[in-house]
Amino acid sequence: MGEVVNLKRFRKRLERKQATKEAEANRARFGRSKSERAAEEKHKQRTSELLDQHRLGGEDAS
Repeated sequence: MGEVVNLKRFRKRLERKQATKEAEANRARFGRSKSERAAEEKHKQRTSELLDQHRLGGEDAS
């Protein structure tokens, strides 16, 4: 006879492996740390302020 295998465990193990692969792909595509997001927001704010300081006439162009 062969080895007795619990199919539920096998199925769950396979699903976990697939979920792990999918999560890894999503982290690569979308994931950024909180500090990276904060740094980017700070950089955007700084560049926006610098641009506003260089406006001619002090009014919006629109």
